[in-house]
Amino acid sequence: MNDRRRRPTLEMVAERAGVGRGTVSRVINGSAQVSPATREAVLRAVADLGYVPNHAARTLVTQRTDMVALVVSEPDERLFAQPFFAGIVRGVSSLLNERGLQMLLATENSAEERQRLGDYLSGHHVDGVLVVSLHRDDPLPERLADAGVPCVHGGRPLGITVRHPLHYVDIDNVGGGYVATRRLIESGRKRVATVAGPQDMIAGVDRLQGYREAMRDAGRVVPPGFIAASDFTYERGESAMREILAAVPDIDAVFVASDLMALAALRVLRETGRRVPDDVAVVGFDDSALGLHSDPPLTTIHQPTVQMGREMARLLADGLAGTESEPVGIVLDTHLVERESA
Repeated sequence: MNDRRRRPTLEMVAERAGVGRGTVSRVINGSAQVSPATREAVLRAVADLGYVPNHAARTLVTQRTDMVALVVSEPDERLFAQPFFAGIVRGVSSLLNERGLQMLLATENSAEERQRLGDYLSGHHVDGVLVVSLHRDDPLPERLADAGVPCVHGGRPLGITVRHPLHYVDIDNVGGGYVATRRLIESGRKRVATVAGPQDMIAGVDRLQGYREAMRDAGRVVPPGFIAASDFTYERGESAMREILAAVPDIDAVFVASDLMALAALRVLRETGRRVPDDVAVVGFDDSALGLHSDPPLTTIHQPTVQMGREMARLLADGLAGTESEPVGIVLDTHLVERESA
């Protein structure tokens, strides 16, 4: 059997490049201890021969899988219904592709699945884990840390005992909630309510804090009924808006903590005979395509979800989460996008 029909081997690449087998291995494994000319010769030989590394053998030698898990701590239906996650997936996958890493996407639909996923991830079947949409007191981060699995959080962890350095990339949710509420106040609105996010998640807690701080700085008291907590879903956004209107029917503005919930709020306001923004002004949070195509187009807070995903993946790929170093925290800016709802 001639070389054209045999599967190319590491030795064949080495012979074609005129280097040793160890040098080829270092190039394929991304070592920096190879000159640019040698690296180019090896990569040319790899391309010429169509060589594909034996991944299983490489894993045994390097103790790496080149696989990173992105865990969305939500049921499947929320992963596909909420635009936030699409941006995170895009950002993570683009960075991992640049680094030659693969992404495993996982969700948590039940306590049983959460336990099984924790067993799998803590068993070092992946090189590291990215976690988003984490709820208070979720046991997964501590399990991963105790098992020595590098982890980066999307958002500051809420209610987790810090026994290990925590690495995270967050959005300035407090600032975003503040700017959204201030926009409504400065436009002359007197009775500004909010459909808040879930209070077992840092994004929900921080956006509500931003609302409270803006109201306080404007000398506004937040009466009972002005705040209704939701869970970032359309259905709960709808019921939360109805709850506010039942308690305070004469509100003239509402800050809604996600664009998806804001769409639900717009529907409820329209169904109850209130015009937006004439009677009630609405500001959302996300700057998703949903807000761009709503009726009226939604004034909202832009959050850089693709950048967030890239930064999370970069932290993990750079190895910052795999050492007992000081915690690394990155907070990304938000800004107001003005359209027609406020």
